[in-house]
Amino acid sequence: MSLGRVVEIYQFFWMFESHAQQRLAWDDAAQARIARLRAEEQAAAQLKAMLDANPSGQLGNAQLNDPYALLKSGLL
Repeated sequence: MSLGRVVEIYQFFWMFESHAQQRLAWDDAAQARIARLRAEEQAAAQLKAMLDANPSGQLGNAQLNDPYALLKSGLL
């Protein structure tokens, strides 16, 4: 058996392995899309719950260790 024939056989079997790996990658991508959609839905539900709990619209303006807020509250 010549070296060229051995290489052809190796490439033939490698083709099956590469196709299997490609299918796994497609499955992983599909699961990642599903997980991203679930996370976006959970974030939207959490935002709605936060807005329901604090309808003033002041969400996202708080800062940790804000010197002005600490002085205003009398903690500094």
